[in-house]
Amino acid sequence: MKKYFLLIVAISISLTAFSQKGKVTSALSLIDQGQLDKAKTAIDEALQNEKTANWYNTFYAKGKLCQAVYKSTNPQFKELCPKPLQEAYAAYEKALSVDEKGAMKKKIITGMVYNTLAVDLYSQGSTLYEAKDYTAALEAFETQIKVSESELYASAIDTGMYFNAGLSALNSGKPDDAIKYFEKCAQLGYLGPSPYYQISSGYLAKGDTLKAETTLLELPKKFEGDKEVLLKIIDFYINSGRNAEALKYMDQAKANDPQNPVLYHVSGILNLNMNNFDVAISEIQKSIDLKSDYWDTQYAMGVAYINKAADMFTKANEIVDMNVYSKTIDEANAIYAKALPFMEKAHELKPDDVDTLERLKELYYRLKQKDASLNAKYDEVRKKIDALQNK
Repeated sequence: MKKYFLLIVAISISLTAFSQKGKVTSALSLIDQGQLDKAKTAIDEALQNEKTANWYNTFYAKGKLCQAVYKSTNPQFKELCPKPLQEAYAAYEKALSVDEKGAMKKKIITGMVYNTLAVDLYSQGSTLYEAKDYTAALEAFETQIKVSESELYASAIDTGMYFNAGLSALNSGKPDDAIKYFEKCAQLGYLGPSPYYQISSGYLAKGDTLKAETTLLELPKKFEGDKEVLLKIIDFYINSGRNAEALKYMDQAKANDPQNPVLYHVSGILNLNMNNFDVAISEIQKSIDLKSDYWDTQYAMGVAYINKAADMFTKANEIVDMNVYSKTIDEANAIYAKALPFMEKAHELKPDDVDTLERLKELYYRLKQKDASLNAKYDEVRKKIDALQNK
């Protein structure tokens, strides 16, 4: 009688455990059927029962549920897992940790589970990045990195995930993390010099301008002949207000790409900022010779002549000899006159640009004293400025 009783108890325990494990199996079936709310209920019950609370399949089912929640378009299902993909990864890792016999490891590999999870995390991170939620995007890409670096990931690693993580870190105010990820890209040779540009940006974000500069200056040797490398160095020096250093590398850039009008334009602007008027005019003229319909360069040439003339007027005020003073003023006015055709061309290329119109008004006003025909143009420009400002 006693043995019979013990047998009944054993059978009862076995049936109870089987019943609870059946809920996990049922949950997996419900996930396939799209009944995610019911699957969640079954998994929660299994997690509360001592027989299945620490069973690897329970956590595997939770991981599958969380991935299904991420892919679902049902807003009610979205509430089932606040961070579905991160929760899925944690669930799979838990399933692996409690599985002593290795059945779960084989299941994840053969089922390409981590591969699909990595794809989902990439999609999630990209969407969040486009939405400018950089902190959440970083979390997604960092999880993708963990998944992809796992021995259970059955494909070649997508190197771009490190770059994506770096961009997300940089935009979310985590320059140290950004530098770490971009250095990984550099080690892997991903996108040539691009990771180094971002590493430099990371150091700038940390306020370490010396390391930012050093990172860039090492690139000409690493990527010999790469035109963009020199442009990045020039851009760095321009943004740092170090025009002389920028011009040094500008000479190399022009030698490598002598038919690029933008290089001569920028060289002209740099010289103009340093009050090297004649050099600026010469450089900008080269840009115009290569591309005559570039508004920026036409406008810049006009400004170069205006600034040179203004500087001549300033220096004329120090001249005591009236004959010399008068001659200098005439020369300055002649320089002002040289600015006019370039400003008129700039106006032709961009008719509603107020800055161009203001410069034209200034020139017409100054030059109409000796050329009465400019009175009508002065009035026309003044009226157009008023109309644009009163829109």
